[in-house]
Amino acid sequence: MKPQTTPGEKIRVALLRDRKARGEKIVMVTAYDYPTGRLVDEAGADVILVGDSLGNAVLGFDTTIPVTLDDMIHHTAAVRRGAKRALLVGDMPFMTYKVTPEEGLRNAARLVQEGNAEAVKLEGGREVSATSRRIVEAGIPVMGHIGLTPQSVHAQSGYRVQGRGRDEARRVRDDAKALEEAGCFAVVLECLPWDLAREVTEGLTVPTIGIGSGAECDGQVLVLCDLIGLSFGEPARYVKQYGQVGEMIRQAVTAFRDEVRNGAYPDRGHAYKGRSTGE
Repeated sequence: MKPQTTPGEKIRVALLRDRKARGEKIVMVTAYDYPTGRLVDEAGADVILVGDSLGNAVLGFDTTIPVTLDDMIHHTAAVRRGAKRALLVGDMPFMTYKVTPEEGLRNAARLVQEGNAEAVKLEGGREVSATSRRIVEAGIPVMGHIGLTPQSVHAQSGYRVQGRGRDEARRVRDDAKALEEAGCFAVVLECLPWDLAREVTEGLTVPTIGIGSGAECDGQVLVLCDLIGLSFGEPARYVKQYGQVGEMIRQAVTAFRDEVRNGAYPDRGHAYKGRSTGE
């Protein structure tokens, strides 16, 4: 099969629908600043999500709820300076889009204009479909997000699998269709039963991006800190850690500490050359 994109080619929204049609998987990874944005981009991710998961992963909060729009703008702009090829999606944080469609549009516009996002992501299904449509009509691409929606952690009684049972599954399917009809270019499916995620994926013309929802979604996303082993506590069951960067940092700082204390650093090899010009 002929590759859809060539190395270095800019990823656009339209290419993701082509990926689904071709059966080519989409890779999405979170990033939160210039170095992680640049590294994820250079590694070949198709989509970089500046997630409000920065609340948990970077800012030390227990949930994503305290994250503000100014936080998201700040971090999205930093990632933009490092990411050139991947499609850059910025999360709309808690209560920045659920009051009225017009307020949602104003806040999405800030994330694009000030944060340099190329698309925005909204959590929710039918209840945010009017806002999603309004933002899309204004020329801003929207990614949907259903299933487990972390901004609704209290209403959903914690972080648990969604879509179990006939009524919940019907609601998930209806939400997915409502987002597609509102113009969303992709939909994140978080923590859904694998068979339901497959059914939703097959029923949509736009791609699905899974997280904890099985292998038959059109793509997958992981939080970078989980992926590289830079998170604390027990990872979610669906997380696969591809590195242990946290332990590498701990070892490097410990070695630096020891060398400073015993006088081994800095040595002459790490000193500036030449003599002082002072009298």
